[in-house]
Amino acid sequence: MPSLSSANLPESALSDAISNSVFESGSLLGRVFSHASSIRLKRNAVPPLSVLQEARLRTLRRRLEVPFDGSRSEHQDALRELWTLAVPYKDLPGLKSELWKDMGWQGSDPSTDFRGGGFISLENLIFFARKYPDPFQRLLHKQDGKRAEWEYPFAVAGINISFMLAQMLDLKSGIPRTVAGVRFLEMLKEDEMAFDHLYCIAFQMMDAQWLAKRASYMQFNDVLKATRTQLERELALEDISNVADLPAYNLLRY
Repeated sequence: MPSLSSANLPESALSDAISNSVFESGSLLGRVFSHASSIRLKRNAVPPLSVLQEARLRTLRRRLEVPFDGSRSEHQDALRELWTLAVPYKDLPGLKSELWKDMGWQGSDPSTDFRGGGFISLENLIFFARKYPDPFQRLLHKQDGKRAEWEYPFAVAGINISFMLAQMLDLKSGIPRTVAGVRFLEMLKEDEMAFDHLYCIAFQMMDAQWLAKRASYMQFNDVLKATRTQLERELALEDISNVADLPAYNLLRY
Protein backbone atom coordinates (compact mmCIF):
# COMPACT_ATOMS: atom_id res chain seq x y z
CA MET A 1 0.00 0.00 0.00
CA PRO A 2 1.35 3.44 -0.84
CA SER A 3 2.77 5.43 2.03
CA LEU A 4 0.63 8.45 2.76
CA SER A 5 1.02 11.34 5.09
CA SER A 6 -2.27 12.53 6.43
CA ALA A 7 -4.09 15.72 6.96
CA ASN A 8 -3.35 17.72 3.84
CA LEU A 9 -3.56 14.84 1.39
CA PRO A 10 -5.96 15.61 -1.48
CA GLU A 11 -9.11 13.49 -1.64
CA SER A 12 -8.24 12.07 -5.06
CA ALA A 13 -4.98 10.65 -3.72
CA LEU A 14 -6.70 9.27 -0.65
CA SER A 15 -9.40 7.54 -2.64
CA ASP A 16 -6.78 6.19 -5.02
CA ALA A 17 -5.03 4.60 -2.05
CA ILE A 18 -8.20 2.76 -1.07
CA SER A 19 -8.86 1.53 -4.59
CA ASN A 20 -5.28 0.41 -5.14
CA SER A 21 -5.21 -1.43 -1.83
CA VAL A 22 -7.81 -3.85 -3.16
CA PHE A 23 -7.08 -4.22 -6.82
CA GLU A 24 -3.30 -4.19 -7.11
CA SER A 25 -1.75 -7.65 -7.01
CA GLY A 26 0.32 -8.33 -3.91
CA SER A 27 -1.44 -5.58 -1.95
CA LEU A 28 -2.06 -5.82 1.75
CA LEU A 29 -5.77 -6.38 1.26
CA GLY A 30 -5.17 -9.04 -1.37
CA ARG A 31 -3.07 -10.93 1.17
CA VAL A 32 -5.75 -10.47 3.82
CA PHE A 33 -8.37 -11.98 1.52
CA SER A 34 -6.13 -14.86 0.50
CA HIS A 35 -5.51 -15.87 4.12
CA ALA A 36 -8.91 -15.05 5.60
CA SER A 37 -10.53 -17.47 8.00
CA SER A 38 -12.99 -18.90 5.47
CA ILE A 39 -12.93 -22.62 6.20
CA ARG A 40 -13.09 -24.70 3.03
CA LEU A 41 -15.35 -27.71 3.26
CA LYS A 42 -14.61 -31.10 1.77
CA ARG A 43 -16.38 -31.66 -1.52
CA ASN A 44 -18.68 -34.32 -0.08
CA ALA A 45 -19.70 -31.95 2.72
CA VAL A 46 -21.28 -29.46 0.31
CA PRO A 47 -25.00 -30.18 -0.19
CA PRO A 48 -25.98 -30.81 -3.82
CA LEU A 49 -27.45 -27.80 -5.58
CA SER A 50 -31.03 -27.69 -6.77
CA VAL A 51 -31.78 -26.80 -10.38
CA LEU A 52 -32.90 -23.36 -9.16
CA GLN A 53 -29.68 -22.79 -7.21
CA GLU A 54 -27.54 -23.80 -10.18
CA ALA A 55 -29.43 -21.45 -12.50
CA ARG A 56 -29.18 -18.51 -10.12
CA LEU A 57 -25.50 -19.18 -9.45
CA ARG A 58 -24.81 -19.19 -13.21
CA THR A 59 -26.65 -15.90 -13.59
CA LEU A 60 -24.67 -14.34 -10.75
CA ARG A 61 -21.38 -15.59 -12.20
CA ARG A 62 -22.26 -14.05 -15.56
CA ARG A 63 -22.87 -10.74 -13.81
CA LEU A 64 -19.50 -10.98 -12.07
CA GLU A 65 -17.73 -11.51 -15.39
CA VAL A 66 -19.02 -8.31 -17.02
CA PRO A 67 -16.40 -5.54 -16.94
CA PHE A 68 -17.53 -1.95 -16.81
CA ASP A 69 -17.34 -0.44 -20.29
CA GLY A 70 -17.89 3.31 -20.47
CA SER A 71 -18.53 3.09 -24.21
CA ARG A 72 -21.62 0.89 -23.80
CA SER A 73 -24.89 2.81 -23.74
CA GLU A 74 -26.43 0.56 -21.05
CA HIS A 75 -23.47 1.21 -18.77
CA GLN A 76 -23.73 4.94 -19.39
CA ASP A 77 -27.45 4.74 -18.61
CA ALA A 78 -26.67 2.92 -15.37
CA LEU A 79 -24.35 5.73 -14.28
CA ARG A 80 -27.07 8.25 -15.06
CA GLU A 81 -29.55 6.20 -13.03
CA LEU A 82 -27.19 6.11 -10.06
CA TRP A 83 -26.83 9.88 -10.21
CA THR A 84 -30.61 10.34 -10.33
CA LEU A 85 -31.11 8.04 -7.35
CA ALA A 86 -28.28 9.54 -5.32
CA VAL A 87 -28.73 13.22 -6.15
CA PRO A 88 -32.34 13.63 -7.35
CA TYR A 89 -32.31 17.35 -6.60
CA LYS A 90 -29.41 18.14 -8.95
CA ASP A 91 -29.29 17.71 -12.73
CA LEU A 92 -26.48 15.56 -14.08
CA PRO A 93 -24.07 17.87 -15.89
CA GLY A 94 -22.54 15.00 -17.88
CA LEU A 95 -20.85 11.63 -17.54
CA LYS A 96 -17.62 13.53 -16.97
CA SER A 97 -17.95 16.21 -14.32
CA GLU A 98 -16.16 17.32 -11.19
CA LEU A 99 -19.46 16.81 -9.36
CA TRP A 100 -18.93 13.04 -9.43
CA LYS A 101 -16.24 13.52 -6.79
CA ASP A 102 -18.97 14.54 -4.33
CA MET A 103 -20.28 10.95 -4.54
CA GLY A 104 -16.87 9.53 -3.74
CA TRP A 105 -15.46 8.85 -7.19
CA GLN A 106 -11.77 9.57 -7.65
CA GLY A 107 -12.08 12.03 -10.49
CA SER A 108 -14.42 13.58 -12.99
CA ASP A 109 -14.90 10.30 -14.89
CA PRO A 110 -16.37 7.47 -12.76
CA SER A 111 -15.69 4.91 -15.49
CA THR A 112 -11.99 4.91 -14.56
CA ASP A 113 -12.67 3.61 -11.04
CA PHE A 114 -14.18 0.18 -11.63
CA ARG A 115 -11.09 -1.94 -12.35
CA GLY A 116 -11.59 -5.34 -10.67
CA GLY A 117 -15.05 -4.39 -9.40
CA GLY A 118 -16.76 -4.75 -12.77
CA PHE A 119 -20.23 -3.67 -13.79
CA ILE A 120 -21.82 -5.56 -10.92
CA SER A 121 -20.39 -3.03 -8.47
CA LEU A 122 -22.39 -0.31 -10.20
CA GLU A 123 -25.47 -2.54 -10.18
CA ASN A 124 -24.94 -3.07 -6.44
CA LEU A 125 -24.87 0.68 -5.78
CA ILE A 126 -28.04 1.17 -7.83
CA PHE A 127 -29.79 -1.68 -6.01
CA PHE A 128 -28.82 -0.19 -2.64
CA ALA A 129 -30.15 3.24 -3.64
CA ARG A 130 -33.44 1.77 -4.91
CA LYS A 131 -34.13 -0.82 -2.23
CA TYR A 132 -32.87 0.97 0.87
CA PRO A 133 -32.91 4.68 -0.03
CA ASP A 134 -32.71 6.02 3.53
CA PRO A 135 -29.64 4.00 4.62
CA PHE A 136 -28.07 4.70 1.23
CA GLN A 137 -28.45 8.44 1.66
CA ARG A 138 -27.17 8.33 5.25
CA LEU A 139 -24.02 6.54 4.15
CA LEU A 140 -23.57 8.70 1.08
CA HIS A 141 -23.74 11.87 3.16
CA LYS A 142 -21.99 10.36 6.22
CA GLN A 143 -24.84 11.35 8.53
CA ASP A 144 -24.33 8.80 11.31
CA GLY A 145 -21.93 9.16 14.21
CA LYS A 146 -18.82 11.24 14.69
CA ARG A 147 -16.92 11.18 11.41
CA ALA A 148 -13.20 11.26 10.72
CA GLU A 149 -11.51 14.29 9.23
CA TRP A 150 -10.58 12.14 6.22
CA GLU A 151 -13.53 9.93 5.33
CA TYR A 152 -13.63 6.96 2.98
CA PRO A 153 -14.98 7.89 -0.48
CA PHE A 154 -18.46 6.39 -0.74
CA ALA A 155 -18.44 5.12 -4.34
CA VAL A 156 -14.91 3.69 -4.28
CA ALA A 157 -15.67 1.93 -0.99
CA GLY A 158 -18.77 0.44 -2.61
CA ILE A 159 -16.71 -1.03 -5.45
CA ASN A 160 -14.33 -2.58 -2.93
CA ILE A 161 -17.23 -4.16 -1.03
CA SER A 162 -18.50 -5.85 -4.20
CA PHE A 163 -15.01 -7.24 -4.79
CA MET A 164 -14.69 -8.40 -1.19
CA LEU A 165 -18.03 -10.21 -1.24
CA ALA A 166 -17.27 -12.11 -4.44
CA GLN A 167 -14.01 -13.35 -2.90
CA MET A 168 -15.50 -14.12 0.50
CA LEU A 169 -18.33 -16.17 -1.00
CA ASP A 170 -15.93 -18.12 -3.24
CA LEU A 171 -18.07 -17.31 -6.28
CA LYS A 172 -15.39 -17.66 -8.92
CA SER A 173 -14.59 -21.28 -8.14
CA GLY A 174 -16.69 -24.20 -9.38
CA ILE A 175 -19.12 -24.60 -6.51
CA PRO A 176 -18.43 -22.46 -3.41
CA ARG A 177 -16.94 -24.59 -0.65
CA THR A 178 -16.33 -22.06 2.11
CA VAL A 179 -18.73 -21.98 5.03
CA ALA A 180 -19.87 -18.51 3.97
CA GLY A 181 -20.22 -19.56 0.33
CA VAL A 182 -22.32 -22.63 1.12
CA ARG A 183 -24.60 -20.61 3.39
CA PHE A 184 -24.95 -18.02 0.64
CA LEU A 185 -26.12 -20.74 -1.77
CA GLU A 186 -28.95 -21.48 0.66
CA MET A 187 -29.87 -17.80 0.60
CA LEU A 188 -29.72 -17.78 -3.18
CA LYS A 189 -32.34 -20.51 -3.22
CA GLU A 190 -34.67 -18.21 -1.29
CA ASP A 191 -33.81 -14.96 -3.09
CA GLU A 192 -32.23 -14.51 -6.53
CA MET A 193 -31.01 -11.06 -5.44
CA ALA A 194 -29.31 -12.38 -2.30
CA PHE A 195 -25.90 -11.06 -3.40
CA ASP A 196 -27.26 -7.53 -3.79
CA HIS A 197 -29.05 -7.64 -0.44
CA LEU A 198 -25.90 -8.95 1.22
CA TYR A 199 -23.95 -6.12 -0.38
CA CYS A 200 -26.22 -3.55 1.27
CA ILE A 201 -25.75 -5.22 4.64
CA ALA A 202 -21.98 -5.37 4.17
CA PHE A 203 -21.83 -1.67 3.30
CA GLN A 204 -23.80 -0.76 6.41
CA MET A 205 -21.61 -3.08 8.51
CA MET A 206 -18.48 -1.49 7.11
CA ASP A 207 -19.66 1.97 8.10
CA ALA A 208 -20.59 0.73 11.59
CA GLN A 209 -17.09 -0.76 11.94
CA TRP A 210 -15.61 2.52 10.69
CA LEU A 211 -17.41 4.46 13.40
CA ALA A 212 -16.71 1.91 16.14
CA LYS A 213 -12.99 1.98 15.38
CA ARG A 214 -13.00 5.77 14.96
CA ALA A 215 -11.16 5.01 11.77
CA SER A 216 -9.59 7.33 9.27
CA TYR A 217 -8.38 6.85 5.73
CA MET A 218 -5.30 4.78 6.34
CA GLN A 219 -7.31 2.25 8.36
CA PHE A 220 -9.68 1.35 5.56
CA ASN A 221 -8.01 -2.04 5.01
CA ASP A 222 -8.45 -2.93 8.68
CA VAL A 223 -12.09 -1.86 8.64
CA LEU A 224 -12.87 -3.91 5.53
CA LYS A 225 -11.10 -6.93 7.01
CA ALA A 226 -13.14 -6.59 10.23
CA THR A 227 -16.32 -6.27 8.18
CA ARG A 228 -15.55 -9.48 6.34
CA THR A 229 -14.81 -11.32 9.58
CA GLN A 230 -18.05 -10.15 11.16
CA LEU A 231 -20.07 -11.10 8.09
CA GLU A 232 -18.46 -14.55 7.93
CA ARG A 233 -19.38 -15.11 11.57
CA GLU A 234 -22.99 -14.14 10.98
CA LEU A 235 -23.22 -16.37 7.92
CA ALA A 236 -21.98 -19.28 10.06
CA LEU A 237 -24.79 -18.89 12.62
CA GLU A 238 -27.42 -21.59 12.86
CA ASP A 239 -30.94 -21.05 11.50
CA ILE A 240 -29.80 -18.57 8.84
CA SER A 241 -31.58 -19.30 5.59
CA ASN A 242 -32.11 -15.86 4.08
CA VAL A 243 -30.50 -12.45 4.24
CA ALA A 244 -33.14 -11.05 6.59
CA ASP A 245 -32.13 -13.64 9.22
CA LEU A 246 -28.69 -12.06 9.65
CA PRO A 247 -28.41 -9.92 12.81
CA ALA A 248 -26.79 -7.12 10.80
CA TYR A 249 -29.87 -6.87 8.58
CA ASN A 250 -31.35 -4.72 11.34
CA LEU A 251 -28.81 -2.02 10.47
CA LEU A 252 -30.80 -1.36 7.29
CA ARG A 253 -34.00 -0.68 9.21
CA TYR A 254 -32.93 2.56 10.88
